[in-house]
Parts: sequence; structure tokens; C-alpha cells
Amino acid sequence: MKKAMLITLVIFAVATFAAAQIGAAPATDVLGAHLNYGRGCPACHAPHSGAYGNGAAKHADPNAGNVALWGQDVMGLVGQTLSFGGGGYQETLPGLSATTPDVNITMCLSCHDGNLAEGAMMKNAVYETLPPTYGTWNTIPTLLGNDHSTVGNYLNDHPVGLNAAIGCGGQYNWDCTIVNGAITYPQGTKMYQFVQNYGFFVSPGNYNGTPVVTCTTCHNQHLMNVVKVTQGSKSGLPSGNYYTMFFVRAPYNPADSNPLTNQTAQFCRQCHGGESNEMNGGTAGTVF
Repeated sequence: MKKAMLITLVIFAVATFAAAQIGAAPATDVLGAHLNYGRGCPACHAPHSGAYGNGAAKHADPNAGNVALWGQDVMGLVGQTLSFGGGGYQETLPGLSATTPDVNITMCLSCHDGNLAEGAMMKNAVYETLPPTYGTWNTIPTLLGNDHSTVGNYLNDHPVGLNAAIGCGGQYNWDCTIVNGAITYPQGTKMYQFVQNYGFFVSPGNYNGTPVVTCTTCHNQHLMNVVKVTQGSKSGLPSGNYYTMFFVRAPYNPADSNPLTNQTAQFCRQCHGGESNEMNGGTAGTVF
């Protein structure tokens, strides 16, 4: 009798764990805020003539439409040097013809800058509903260069760019290895265990054999509210659709009703391994 009850409890616990972490099918369009007030994909990708065809070109951009059919005017940004992360990370924004991974920073800022890229359609508010105690009036700055601080200030934003390198070893990093710009974590490393407990969903850029942080390292601009997880070498979580927010490319839900959830911290620990449970002798996995 006790054995049967124990088995029942175990099955119930596993089912509860799975239900808590795997979200239901999204009820709203997965493109979310990037539907751009009904304009949808053409808001960023003009199918003909790029920014010229989209009516967004204020300056001559010889590569408008040649790269990702980009429909936003980037010329106010190209060549600008911005200081991120308190000023320790400087990035000179390239044009659309660049072959370096930071070209996606220019693309993203062509909508999200709000200072140099004034033609952007962003209206400085997010669509997600957050707890009333988060931030101010539930409005999060999305115009990074004009976010109610000093105009043009990027000091209060996470480092991105060719100087925002991800490292292995050392006090704040994982016990990983970098091979040709890719982060590897052989079985037996603490990072490997972390990947089993959560995953490695981020997508660093490769700059001359060094993994660097760009906008799309952390964000998948095409999926706002859901991330698909396939159990395997990139994650030990059960396969399925997981909740996310802010186009984050991993399970990430600060609005989760469980006060013990650590999924948001787990997302940050993908790069900041020194602050992980595994690197500090902890045994906690991912709590949803």
C-alpha cells in the first residue's frame, strides 16, 4: 500500500513539474509586439526596395533592401560610436553591408533607438503585462537611446558589440572552452550540468573566433511569448513549448506565480556562470 502510494506521489510530482514548466499553446500571435500595430513583417522587412519601398528612407543607403530586405532607415546610426554597460564597452555601428555579427545591432536600433533613428515605429511601451510592483506604471523603456534618461545614453544598457566578449574560466565564467568562436562544454564540466538543468539557448556572434554579445544573442525577434525546447545537447528540459517574455530566446517568465522560481536567473547564468548554482556547489536545478 505504501509502495503504491509512493509511486502515485512520484507520478503526480513529475506531472506537476512538467505542467508548471511547459506552457499552453499561445493564445495570441507569437510575433507579439513585432506585429507593429498590424503592419506585421513588412514593418521591418519590406519585400520590395527595402527602406525606399517602405517609405522609411531619409538618407541614401546603398544597401537598403539588399540585406534581409531591411525596411528601416539605418543611416542615422551608421558610424555612430555608442558606449554600453557603464561606458566600458564601445561599439561603432556598422552599415548593412558589414559581415561582422554586430550588424544586427544596427538593425535592431533602427527601430529601438528613438534618438538617432527617429523614424522608428516604437512607442516606448511593451505589450506584456507585468506585476504592478515592477518598474514604473508597467512601462519599460524600449527606445534605448531616448529612455527618459539623458538622450543618447546607452550606459544603462547591457554590453553588446564586438568588445562584449563571452569568456571561459575565471571567477565569473563557466568552466567551458571556446573553439573557433563556439562555446563548448564537455560532459563532466559544471556548465554541462547546467545545460542539463536549464539549457544553452543564447546565440553569441562569432567575431574572429571570439563569441560576442549582440542583440540577437538573447532575443529572438520573431517569437515574443514562446520558445520551443527540444531535449538534447542544448537542454535537458522536457521537450515542449515554454513561456517567455520580451522576445527572450529561452524559458523566461518573471511574472510566474511561483515565488521560488529561478528561471529568470537561469537565463542570465547561461553567460554569467560564476553566479550559477553549479559553479558554487549548489544542487538546485531549474524551478518553474
